[in-house]
Amino acid sequence: MVALEEVKMKYPGADTWQMGDSPEMASELADLIKKGIKTASCGSFASYQQEVSAPRIGSYNIILDGQNVPVCVIRLLSVRLMRFCDVTEAFARKEGEGDLSLAYWQKEHQRFFTREGHFSEDMELIAEEFVVVETL
Repeated sequence: MVALEEVKMKYPGADTWQMGDSPEMASELADLIKKGIKTASCGSFASYQQEVSAPRIGSYNIILDGQNVPVCVIRLLSVRLMRFCDVTEAFARKEGEGDLSLAYWQKEHQRFFTREGHFSEDMELIAEEFVVVETL
């Protein structure tokens, strides 16, 4: 197991984060990213406005599992603003979750954003696409 400090030294300035809203979800999503199945993610624009640093194309991110262990390093390829109702089948597939369908994506993300406290069909999302540059 690689220590987080070692990874941060190799990728100075990289943000470190978990995906999802529970340790179980963080581990599941980190595994999908590590395997190259999940190459995209999104979050509510409202949540991103509360973040300290905005996502930057070309930046590196250290992905942690549910126990805060570094799993892989990704590089951000694109960031765009889109509405929930405009998410495509292709983007849902890149998210790599469930059966990879748009219907699954809509159901699970509606549930996620509702738990987060704000969901609507026309809510704005920050959609990110990335590539794994190193598995740890």
